Amino acid sequence: MKNRIVIALALVSLSAGAWAASPCQEKAKDIQREISYAEKHHNQNRINGLKKALDEVNAHCSDRQVLADHQKKIARQKDEVAERRQDLNEAKQKGDADKIEKRERKLREAQDELKALESRDY
Repeated sequence: MKNRIVIALALVSLSAGAWAASPCQEKAKDIQREISYAEKHHNQNRINGLKKALDEVNAHCSDRQVLADHQKKIARQKDEVAERRQDLNEAKQKGDADKIEKRERKLREAQDELKALESRDY
């Protein structure tokens, strides 16, 4: 009985690994989804551009490069968050309520974008 459970767990874990999409497959899937949206809205220019992008992904995509590019995006967004914090601190020192509110909103937006990037699988 124990052997059957071990074998079943091994098979489940192997099949789950096989279902995991690579970053390039994920990127192609996202483009394909956008193509279907564009087709529903009869946006031929968008369809043409997306099909070209899909061809490029299929021909030249490298999982390693996608991961490296994503890490660069995260680093740039972290810099953006730091810059927004600095802007907010400067506005607080000046005491301008309108600028403080505006800077707080921009900081929240930058933080939300960073969270979205970090939550991405690749």
